[in-house]
Amino acid sequence: ILGVRDIHADHAASHIGKAQGIVTCLRATPYHCTRQKVFLPMDICMLHGVSQEDFIRGKQEKNVRDVIYDIASQAHIHLEHV
Repeated sequence: ILGVRDIHADHAASHIGKAQGIVTCLRATPYHCTRQKVFLPMDICMLHGVSQEDFIRGKQEKNVRDVIYDIASQAHIHLEHV
């Protein structure tokens, strides 16, 4: 954008975009759950013993919160790279 040609700017923009995508997915999770959809990484959910049904039912136990925290932490890691 704006004619900037810099590999460091491209790298930073890439990490910002990834962080924004992760956060957007997290923010949309309650909306999608009301429509019986879960778009969170199942490997992280399984790591904490959480199923898609737990999200759809709106459970808020510690293991569900831990899934959200782990995913949000990935966004934070991308921001730290910037």
